[in-house]
Amino acid sequence: MALKDILVHLDGTPQATARLAVAAGLARRHEAHLTALFVVDVSPPIMGAADAGSSAVLAGLIESMRAEALASAGTVEAAFNDTLRREGLPGEWRLAEGITAELVALHARYADLAVIGQADPAAGASTDAGVLSAAIFESGRPVLVVPYAGSFATVGERVLVGWNAGREATRAVHDALPLLAKANSVTITAVNPRVGLGAHGEEPGADIARHLARHGVMVAVEHTVAPEIGASDILLNRASELSADLLVVGAYGHSRLREFLLGGVTRSLLREMTVPVLLSH
Repeated sequence: MALKDILVHLDGTPQATARLAVAAGLARRHEAHLTALFVVDVSPPIMGAADAGSSAVLAGLIESMRAEALASAGTVEAAFNDTLRREGLPGEWRLAEGITAELVALHARYADLAVIGQADPAAGASTDAGVLSAAIFESGRPVLVVPYAGSFATVGERVLVGWNAGREATRAVHDALPLLAKANSVTITAVNPRVGLGAHGEEPGADIARHLARHGVMVAVEHTVAPEIGASDILLNRASELSADLLVVGAYGHSRLREFLLGGVTRSLLREMTVPVLLSH
């Protein structure tokens, strides 16, 4: 699969600038069409019974919030169009009104890759857990999450793949193939690998390395045995040691009351990430 259609979720936060730069860089490298999605999400607060006066106040507040969001959208749209002109990229701007999580997942279904932002716990999340879960578990597409802090000159030149021989990791590697094919280096690392039938086989990482080699992707394979250290910590530390600019992992979660909740390792990675992470489920 070629990477020809990229969706980036933009908003009025400062982090959106770095997110757009990452998406534009990928679009340029892969000669892809870049679509920006800005959602005007003015959800009214939950209230009990209200009289006509308080209802009018609420309606006025919602309209004021909507006008502010539309003004912010205009500023972001101008920056997006400027990026398209500067980079010489084909693209389009989409403005939608509704629930952000639902709309991001919906629009992501018609792209090869969705680029969204990590939640910033200190300054208000550009993408909250609900949006992230919806993008990962409801879109059917790989999701690239960009950290809320820092800038990223390259994404996908030095790739680290967290491999556990499971279904989700297999999906992530397949979805990342267009990026792996263009990478300068790819490292497959297995954390505390289980050996045997249904696990890693006799040599952890060897089978997936052979599969990738048939796609022209040459990889280095390694594994770490440190059961006392969390898998997310090991992966992030290894990414730092390798100066990796992309981490590829499977996204884990479980359903509760029809809502997907992120699994422990996935949740830790997305909370502590210092490098863009590509997730697939």
